[in-house]
Amino acid sequence: MTEAMALDKFKLNTPEEKERHRITIVNCGRIGLATACLFSDADLNAICFNSDPYITKRINEGTIFFSEQELNEMLRKNLMRRKLRATTDIREAVSSSDIIFFADEIPIDGKKRPIYTELEENCRGVGLNLYPGSLIIVQSILAPSMTENLIIKTLERTSGLEAGIDFGLAYSPAAAPAGGELDYLRRGTRIISAINEQSLKAAEAVLRLISDGEFIRINDIKTAEAAAVFSDIYQDVNVALSNELASFCEKMGIDYMEVLRAVNSQPRCYLSVPNIEGGRSTETPHLLISEAENIGIKLRMTSLARRMNSEASKQAYNLIRDAIHSCRKNVKRAKITILGASRSLREAKESQILELVRLLRKRGGRVSIFDPCFQSDELLQLGYPAEKTLEKALEYADCLVIAIRRKEFESLSLGSVRAMMKKPPIIVDLANIIDPHKAEREGFIYRGLGRGVWKR
Repeated sequence: MTEAMALDKFKLNTPEEKERHRITIVNCGRIGLATACLFSDADLNAICFNSDPYITKRINEGTIFFSEQELNEMLRKNLMRRKLRATTDIREAVSSSDIIFFADEIPIDGKKRPIYTELEENCRGVGLNLYPGSLIIVQSILAPSMTENLIIKTLERTSGLEAGIDFGLAYSPAAAPAGGELDYLRRGTRIISAINEQSLKAAEAVLRLISDGEFIRINDIKTAEAAAVFSDIYQDVNVALSNELASFCEKMGIDYMEVLRAVNSQPRCYLSVPNIEGGRSTETPHLLISEAENIGIKLRMTSLARRMNSEASKQAYNLIRDAIHSCRKNVKRAKITILGASRSLREAKESQILELVRLLRKRGGRVSIFDPCFQSDELLQLGYPAEKTLEKALEYADCLVIAIRRKEFESLSLGSVRAMMKKPPIIVDLANIIDPHKAEREGFIYRGLGRGVWKR
């Protein structure tokens, strides 16, 4: 086994050198699989470890779907080239690799506390099979000190090796937005830190194989962890503010998107597009809130923003109800079609869209959902009343709700949609992809997050 911890920018530039190294992505999810695709496309052999046999099977079949078509093609191509494969056997994956990525996404329990059980178990699995000279790169978003107190200590205890001496370790969190994995991993600015200078050089040499973006070097890993968490919390607070101001615009007859365009043209001002999607960053604040509680600090603004965003489905429900009432109908017995479940299957489990489905069904609505990025049986298992086709979902619908921004939904023909729905057709745009004036000209009753310009 080669000494990956000794790599530098002058190595890994020949086919022979690349063939000597193998990468394992531990807990290979959305970002981890995108990382594996890029490395295998750069002619390194990549192994995706995931303990879930179903996900592993879908990766090996090439039926895991990305929002980006290029990544779908990259996955299938490198499966055929035998440059990429998936396994449920962590021992086999780690023992045959000298570069290991941790890509764990930390789940949050019902009490809003982070669960590190799976990460710790994966650390034990890696440690028991770790070779001297290996390089470990952590790209998970973690609370400050978790790399040091959980990952490094567990690896050292189970392997009998010392970090920085017997194996290299670096931290470079990957905060790729859903649907933007490829652009972020190739060109995005990334934080990077490490246990020592050699680990830093080796990690940057490896990441440079797939990235042309800027690397922000941070002296210690705990500070790098804080920077990654703070970035997600900033986004969460911004979404809470934007959703609140959008609600005001709806009542005042103001188009929030016009306000946003003007505000964001000013220096030091940035408002986000209102949405109820949530996603990965919705769980990140709980990592810091929990850590802060452990040291006796209460993060009031962070907690308030998270609580506000966790109730975004109520704002969406009120829009839908208002639109249906404007037609002298009720939510009860209305057929409501929702387009889009989530940006990723994991995020779909506790998303605000699923909460919106529950609210509508509780009020007697007949809800169906369609998302081209997921198989209907996957969504059904998570509690979504999924349809297999868009046509089936739209047939005789009273109200169409666009919940996720997808290219497939942006290219919808409003005329064709109107022909399939009951009259008068209702469209509620939670993703801000439909022009309200065009929708009304096409005969729709229109409502949209923050778009207080509807006339009917």
